[in-house]
Amino acid sequence: MLVDSPPDPSAETAAAPPTRRAIRAAGLLVSVAVLVLVALASIAIGAKELSLGQVWHGLFQDSGTYGDVVVSERLSRTVLGLLVGAALGLSGAVLQALTRNPLADPGLLGINAGASAAVVTAITYFGVTSLSGYVWFAFAGAAVVGALVYVLGGSRGATPVRLALAGTAISAALYGYLQAVMIMDDAALGKMRFWTVGSLSSATDKTIEQVLPFLVVGTVLALALARPLNAMAMGDDTARALGAHLGRTRALAMTAATLLCGAATAACGPIVFVGLMIPHLVRSFTGPDLRWILPYATVLSPVLLLGADIIGRMVARPAELQVGIVTAILGGPVFIFLVRRRRTAQL
Repeated sequence: MLVDSPPDPSAETAAAPPTRRAIRAAGLLVSVAVLVLVALASIAIGAKELSLGQVWHGLFQDSGTYGDVVVSERLSRTVLGLLVGAALGLSGAVLQALTRNPLADPGLLGINAGASAAVVTAITYFGVTSLSGYVWFAFAGAAVVGALVYVLGGSRGATPVRLALAGTAISAALYGYLQAVMIMDDAALGKMRFWTVGSLSSATDKTIEQVLPFLVVGTVLALALARPLNAMAMGDDTARALGAHLGRTRALAMTAATLLCGAATAACGPIVFVGLMIPHLVRSFTGPDLRWILPYATVLSPVLLLGADIIGRMVARPAELQVGIVTAILGGPVFIFLVRRRRTAQL
Protein backbone atom coordinates (compact mmCIF):
# COMPACT_ATOMS: atom_id res chain seq x y z
CA MET A 1 0.00 0.00 0.00
CA LEU A 2 1.31 3.40 -0.95
CA VAL A 3 0.89 5.79 1.96
CA ASP A 4 2.52 9.19 1.96
CA SER A 5 2.55 12.31 4.02
CA PRO A 6 1.91 15.08 1.48
CA PRO A 7 3.75 18.38 1.61
CA ASP A 8 2.64 21.17 3.90
CA PRO A 9 -0.46 22.65 2.23
CA SER A 10 -0.69 25.63 4.55
CA ALA A 11 2.87 26.71 3.84
CA GLU A 12 2.29 26.31 0.11
CA THR A 13 -0.86 28.40 0.28
CA ALA A 14 0.76 31.12 2.35
CA ALA A 15 3.58 31.35 -0.19
CA ALA A 16 1.28 31.39 -3.20
CA PRO A 17 1.29 34.82 -4.84
CA PRO A 18 -2.01 36.51 -5.72
CA THR A 19 -1.45 35.75 -9.39
CA ARG A 20 -1.39 32.03 -8.68
CA ARG A 21 -4.61 32.24 -6.70
CA ALA A 22 -6.14 34.19 -9.57
CA ILE A 23 -5.05 31.50 -12.01
CA ARG A 24 -6.63 28.83 -9.83
CA ALA A 25 -9.86 30.79 -9.57
CA ALA A 26 -9.91 31.36 -13.33
CA GLY A 27 -9.26 27.67 -13.89
CA LEU A 28 -12.23 26.81 -11.67
CA LEU A 29 -14.47 29.09 -13.72
CA VAL A 30 -13.24 27.47 -16.94
CA SER A 31 -13.95 24.06 -15.41
CA VAL A 32 -17.53 25.14 -14.66
CA ALA A 33 -17.94 26.29 -18.27
CA VAL A 34 -16.64 22.93 -19.53
CA LEU A 35 -19.09 21.15 -17.22
CA VAL A 36 -22.00 23.15 -18.67
CA LEU A 37 -20.97 22.22 -22.22
CA VAL A 38 -20.63 18.52 -21.32
CA ALA A 39 -24.04 18.59 -19.63
CA LEU A 40 -25.62 20.05 -22.77
CA ALA A 41 -23.87 17.39 -24.86
CA SER A 42 -25.24 14.72 -22.52
CA ILE A 43 -28.77 15.93 -23.26
CA ALA A 44 -28.21 16.30 -27.01
CA ILE A 45 -26.27 13.10 -27.81
CA GLY A 46 -27.77 9.63 -27.72
CA ALA A 47 -29.53 7.07 -29.89
CA LYS A 48 -31.30 10.09 -31.38
CA GLU A 49 -29.17 13.20 -31.70
CA LEU A 50 -30.80 16.56 -31.03
CA SER A 51 -29.77 20.03 -32.15
CA LEU A 52 -29.03 22.76 -29.61
CA GLY A 53 -32.30 24.37 -30.67
CA GLN A 54 -34.23 21.21 -29.83
CA VAL A 55 -32.40 20.94 -26.50
CA TRP A 56 -33.28 24.56 -25.67
CA HIS A 57 -36.90 24.05 -26.74
CA GLY A 58 -37.21 20.87 -24.71
CA LEU A 59 -35.72 22.47 -21.60
CA PHE A 60 -37.73 25.68 -21.56
CA GLN A 61 -40.89 24.95 -23.55
CA ASP A 62 -43.28 22.05 -23.02
CA SER A 63 -45.02 21.26 -26.28
CA GLY A 64 -45.11 17.48 -25.95
CA THR A 65 -43.12 16.74 -29.12
CA TYR A 66 -40.86 13.70 -29.40
CA GLY A 67 -37.74 15.82 -29.05
CA ASP A 68 -39.06 17.41 -25.88
CA VAL A 69 -39.81 13.99 -24.38
CA VAL A 70 -36.25 12.86 -25.17
CA VAL A 71 -34.85 15.99 -23.53
CA SER A 72 -36.98 15.40 -20.44
CA GLU A 73 -35.74 11.81 -20.10
CA ARG A 74 -32.12 12.74 -20.69
CA LEU A 75 -32.33 15.67 -18.29
CA SER A 76 -32.89 13.33 -15.33
CA ARG A 77 -29.98 11.21 -16.48
CA THR A 78 -27.73 14.25 -16.82
CA VAL A 79 -28.70 15.72 -13.45
CA LEU A 80 -28.06 12.40 -11.74
CA GLY A 81 -24.70 12.16 -13.53
CA LEU A 82 -23.79 15.64 -12.26
CA LEU A 83 -24.70 14.75 -8.69
CA VAL A 84 -23.09 11.31 -8.67
CA GLY A 85 -19.91 12.51 -10.40
CA ALA A 86 -19.48 15.34 -7.90
CA ALA A 87 -20.12 12.97 -4.99
CA LEU A 88 -17.58 10.39 -6.19
CA GLY A 89 -14.88 12.98 -6.85
CA LEU A 90 -15.44 14.77 -3.55
CA SER A 91 -15.53 11.54 -1.53
CA GLY A 92 -12.35 10.33 -3.26
CA ALA A 93 -10.53 13.56 -2.39
CA VAL A 94 -11.66 13.35 1.24
CA LEU A 95 -10.60 9.71 1.56
CA GLN A 96 -7.21 10.40 -0.03
CA ALA A 97 -6.67 13.14 2.54
CA LEU A 98 -7.99 10.99 5.39
CA THR A 99 -5.76 7.99 4.58
CA ARG A 100 -2.85 10.13 3.31
CA ASN A 101 -2.84 7.88 0.29
CA PRO A 102 -3.10 9.69 -3.08
CA LEU A 103 -4.10 6.41 -4.76
CA ALA A 104 -7.09 5.81 -2.48
CA ASP A 105 -10.66 5.80 -3.75
CA PRO A 106 -14.09 5.26 -2.15
CA GLY A 107 -13.74 1.49 -2.54
CA LEU A 108 -10.70 1.44 -0.24
CA LEU A 109 -12.80 1.73 2.93
CA GLY A 110 -15.38 -0.84 1.85
CA ILE A 111 -18.24 1.58 1.16
CA ASN A 112 -18.93 0.20 -2.33
CA ALA A 113 -18.77 -3.35 -1.00
CA GLY A 114 -21.24 -2.53 1.76
CA ALA A 115 -23.74 -1.06 -0.68
CA SER A 116 -23.40 -4.00 -3.09
CA ALA A 117 -23.80 -6.59 -0.35
CA ALA A 118 -26.91 -4.84 0.95
CA VAL A 119 -28.49 -4.77 -2.51
CA VAL A 120 -27.89 -8.46 -3.20
CA THR A 121 -29.34 -9.25 0.23
CA ALA A 122 -32.42 -7.16 -0.55
CA ILE A 123 -32.94 -8.96 -3.86
CA THR A 124 -32.35 -12.47 -2.58
CA TYR A 125 -33.97 -12.45 0.84
CA PHE A 126 -36.48 -9.58 0.77
CA GLY A 127 -37.69 -9.73 -2.83
CA VAL A 128 -36.85 -6.11 -3.64
CA THR A 129 -37.00 -5.56 -7.38
CA SER A 130 -37.25 -1.79 -7.93
CA LEU A 131 -34.51 0.80 -8.05
CA SER A 132 -36.31 2.84 -5.41
CA GLY A 133 -35.99 -0.14 -3.10
CA TYR A 134 -32.32 -0.67 -3.92
CA VAL A 135 -31.49 2.91 -2.96
CA TRP A 136 -32.31 2.56 0.70
CA PHE A 137 -30.70 -0.86 1.14
CA ALA A 138 -27.56 0.29 -0.66
CA PHE A 139 -27.27 3.43 1.41
CA ALA A 140 -27.85 1.52 4.65
CA GLY A 141 -25.15 -0.99 3.69
CA ALA A 142 -22.68 1.78 2.92
CA ALA A 143 -23.44 3.55 6.20
CA VAL A 144 -23.07 0.39 8.31
CA VAL A 145 -19.76 -0.52 6.70
CA GLY A 146 -18.46 3.04 7.04
CA ALA A 147 -19.23 2.98 10.77
CA LEU A 148 -17.74 -0.51 11.16
CA VAL A 149 -14.51 0.49 9.42
CA TYR A 150 -14.22 3.51 11.70
CA VAL A 151 -14.73 1.37 14.82
CA LEU A 152 -12.33 -1.37 13.72
CA GLY A 153 -9.81 1.27 12.67
CA GLY A 154 -9.62 2.50 16.25
CA SER A 155 -12.42 5.09 16.49
CA ARG A 156 -10.87 8.22 17.98
CA GLY A 157 -7.45 6.59 17.87
CA ALA A 158 -7.82 5.61 14.22
CA THR A 159 -4.85 6.05 11.90
CA PRO A 160 -4.79 6.16 8.09
CA VAL A 161 -3.19 2.71 7.91
CA ARG A 162 -5.70 1.14 10.32
CA LEU A 163 -8.65 2.58 8.40
CA ALA A 164 -7.30 1.31 5.08
CA LEU A 165 -6.58 -2.17 6.48
CA ALA A 166 -10.02 -2.41 8.09
CA GLY A 167 -11.68 -1.32 4.84
CA THR A 168 -9.70 -3.80 2.76
CA ALA A 169 -10.52 -6.70 5.09
CA ILE A 170 -14.24 -5.90 5.20
CA SER A 171 -14.38 -5.44 1.42
CA ALA A 172 -12.83 -8.86 0.84
CA ALA A 173 -15.32 -10.53 3.18
CA LEU A 174 -18.34 -8.76 1.69
CA TYR A 175 -17.38 -9.44 -1.91
CA GLY A 176 -16.96 -13.10 -1.01
CA TYR A 177 -20.46 -13.09 0.47
CA LEU A 178 -21.82 -11.29 -2.58
CA GLN A 179 -20.33 -13.79 -5.02
CA ALA A 180 -21.56 -16.76 -2.98
CA VAL A 181 -25.15 -15.49 -2.90
CA MET A 182 -25.18 -14.63 -6.59
CA ILE A 183 -23.81 -18.05 -7.57
CA MET A 184 -26.47 -19.85 -5.53
CA ASP A 185 -29.35 -17.64 -6.72
CA ASP A 186 -29.76 -17.27 -10.48
CA ALA A 187 -32.49 -14.67 -10.07
CA ALA A 188 -30.24 -12.49 -7.93
CA LEU A 189 -27.44 -12.90 -10.46
CA GLY A 190 -29.66 -11.69 -13.30
CA LYS A 191 -30.91 -8.66 -11.40
CA MET A 192 -27.55 -7.71 -9.93
CA ARG A 193 -25.64 -8.04 -13.19
CA PHE A 194 -26.99 -4.74 -14.49
CA TRP A 195 -26.69 -2.83 -11.22
CA THR A 196 -23.12 -3.87 -10.39
CA VAL A 197 -21.59 -2.47 -13.58
CA GLY A 198 -22.74 1.07 -12.75
CA SER A 199 -25.25 2.86 -14.94
CA LEU A 200 -27.11 6.16 -15.34
CA SER A 201 -29.71 4.75 -17.71
CA SER A 202 -32.32 4.13 -14.99
CA ALA A 203 -32.23 7.70 -13.70
CA THR A 204 -35.57 9.14 -12.65
CA ASP A 205 -36.74 12.22 -10.83
CA LYS A 206 -37.69 10.02 -7.89
CA THR A 207 -34.18 8.59 -7.60
CA ILE A 208 -32.73 12.10 -7.61
CA GLU A 209 -35.15 13.20 -4.89
CA GLN A 210 -34.23 10.22 -2.73
CA VAL A 211 -30.46 10.72 -2.78
CA LEU A 212 -30.29 14.52 -3.01
CA PRO A 213 -30.56 15.27 0.75
CA PHE A 214 -27.68 12.90 1.54
CA LEU A 215 -25.55 14.35 -1.24
CA VAL A 216 -26.17 17.93 -0.10
CA VAL A 217 -25.29 17.18 3.53
CA GLY A 218 -22.21 15.17 2.52
CA THR A 219 -21.00 17.93 0.17
CA VAL A 220 -21.38 20.70 2.75
CA LEU A 221 -19.64 18.59 5.39
CA ALA A 222 -16.75 17.63 3.09
CA LEU A 223 -16.12 21.22 1.97
CA ALA A 224 -16.17 22.38 5.61
CA LEU A 225 -13.40 19.89 6.48
CA ALA A 226 -10.82 21.38 4.10
CA ARG A 227 -8.87 23.26 6.77
CA PRO A 228 -8.69 20.51 9.45
CA LEU A 229 -7.76 17.93 6.79
CA ASN A 230 -5.02 20.29 5.60
CA ALA A 231 -3.65 20.32 9.15
CA MET A 232 -3.80 16.52 9.40
CA ALA A 233 -1.84 16.21 6.17
CA MET A 234 1.21 17.51 8.03
CA GLY A 235 1.08 14.64 10.52
CA ASP A 236 -0.82 13.96 13.71
CA ASP A 237 1.63 15.73 16.05
CA THR A 238 1.73 18.88 13.95
CA ALA A 239 -2.05 18.82 13.55
CA ARG A 240 -2.51 18.62 17.34
CA ALA A 241 -0.09 21.51 17.78
CA LEU A 242 -2.21 23.53 15.37
CA GLY A 243 -5.32 22.79 17.41
CA ALA A 244 -6.92 20.19 15.12
CA HIS A 245 -9.24 17.62 16.73
CA LEU A 246 -8.04 14.42 15.04
CA GLY A 247 -10.75 12.04 16.23
CA ARG A 248 -13.58 14.42 15.40
CA THR A 249 -12.11 15.29 12.00
CA ARG A 250 -11.68 11.63 11.07
CA ALA A 251 -15.22 10.78 12.21
CA LEU A 252 -16.71 13.67 10.23
CA ALA A 253 -14.60 12.81 7.17
CA MET A 254 -15.80 9.20 7.31
CA THR A 255 -19.38 10.45 7.66
CA ALA A 256 -19.03 12.77 4.65
CA ALA A 257 -17.45 10.05 2.50
CA THR A 258 -20.13 7.54 3.49
CA LEU A 259 -22.97 9.95 2.71
CA LEU A 260 -21.49 10.88 -0.67
CA CYS A 261 -20.30 7.49 -1.86
CA GLY A 262 -23.19 5.60 -0.32
CA ALA A 263 -25.83 7.76 -1.99
CA ALA A 264 -23.99 7.72 -5.34
CA THR A 265 -23.60 3.93 -5.25
CA ALA A 266 -27.21 3.48 -4.22
CA ALA A 267 -28.42 5.49 -7.20
CA CYS A 268 -26.16 4.12 -9.94
CA GLY A 269 -24.29 1.10 -8.66
CA PRO A 270 -20.55 1.02 -7.96
CA ILE A 271 -18.72 3.23 -10.46
CA VAL A 272 -14.95 2.91 -10.18
CA PHE A 273 -11.94 5.17 -10.76
CA VAL A 274 -13.77 8.52 -10.81
CA GLY A 275 -12.90 9.12 -7.16
CA LEU A 276 -9.30 8.09 -7.85
CA MET A 277 -8.47 9.83 -11.11
CA ILE A 278 -9.93 13.30 -10.70
CA PRO A 279 -8.56 14.21 -7.22
CA HIS A 280 -5.15 12.90 -8.28
CA LEU A 281 -5.26 14.91 -11.51
CA VAL A 282 -6.47 18.04 -9.74
CA ARG A 283 -3.68 17.83 -7.16
CA SER A 284 -1.09 18.03 -9.93
CA PHE A 285 -2.01 21.65 -10.71
CA THR A 286 -3.64 22.95 -7.52
CA GLY A 287 -1.03 21.61 -5.12
CA PRO A 288 -1.93 19.84 -1.86
CA ASP A 289 -4.34 22.49 -0.52
CA LEU A 290 -7.75 20.88 -0.07
CA ARG A 291 -9.45 24.28 -0.22
CA TRP A 292 -8.75 24.09 -3.96
CA ILE A 293 -8.73 20.32 -4.47
CA LEU A 294 -12.27 19.81 -3.17
CA PRO A 295 -14.02 22.44 -5.34
CA TYR A 296 -12.08 21.37 -8.43
CA ALA A 297 -12.90 17.70 -7.82
CA THR A 298 -16.57 18.61 -7.34
CA VAL A 299 -16.68 20.29 -10.76
CA LEU A 300 -14.39 18.07 -12.86
CA SER A 301 -15.59 14.65 -11.69
CA PRO A 302 -19.02 15.11 -13.34
CA VAL A 303 -17.19 16.11 -16.52
CA LEU A 304 -15.48 12.70 -16.53
CA LEU A 305 -18.62 10.76 -15.61
CA LEU A 306 -20.90 12.47 -18.14
CA GLY A 307 -18.17 12.28 -20.79
CA ALA A 308 -17.86 8.53 -20.20
CA ASP A 309 -21.65 8.19 -20.39
CA ILE A 310 -21.68 10.03 -23.73
CA ILE A 311 -18.94 7.74 -25.07
CA GLY A 312 -20.92 4.71 -23.95
CA ARG A 313 -23.98 5.92 -25.85
CA MET A 314 -22.01 6.64 -29.03
CA VAL A 315 -19.88 3.50 -29.40
CA ALA A 316 -22.73 0.97 -29.22
CA ARG A 317 -25.64 2.66 -31.00
CA PRO A 318 -28.55 2.00 -30.90
CA ALA A 319 -27.68 0.18 -27.67
CA GLU A 320 -25.28 1.63 -25.11
CA LEU A 321 -22.24 0.70 -23.05
CA GLN A 322 -22.82 1.32 -19.35
CA VAL A 323 -20.88 4.21 -17.84
CA GLY A 324 -19.27 1.98 -15.18
CA ILE A 325 -17.67 -0.12 -17.92
CA VAL A 326 -16.35 2.97 -19.73
CA THR A 327 -14.82 4.47 -16.58
CA ALA A 328 -13.19 1.12 -15.79
CA ILE A 329 -11.70 0.93 -19.29
CA LEU A 330 -10.40 4.49 -19.00
CA GLY A 331 -9.33 4.19 -15.38
CA GLY A 332 -7.33 0.97 -15.55
CA PRO A 333 -4.48 2.34 -17.70
CA VAL A 334 -4.50 5.61 -15.76
CA PHE A 335 -4.16 3.76 -12.45
CA ILE A 336 -1.24 1.71 -13.78
CA PHE A 337 0.42 4.90 -15.02
CA LEU A 338 0.01 6.60 -11.64
CA VAL A 339 1.45 3.63 -9.75
CA ARG A 340 4.43 3.34 -12.10
CA ARG A 341 5.11 7.07 -11.90
CA ARG A 342 5.07 6.96 -8.09
CA ARG A 343 7.43 3.99 -8.00
CA THR A 344 9.79 5.76 -10.39
CA ALA A 345 9.72 8.88 -8.24
CA GLN A 346 10.61 6.87 -5.14
CA LEU A 347 13.65 5.20 -6.70
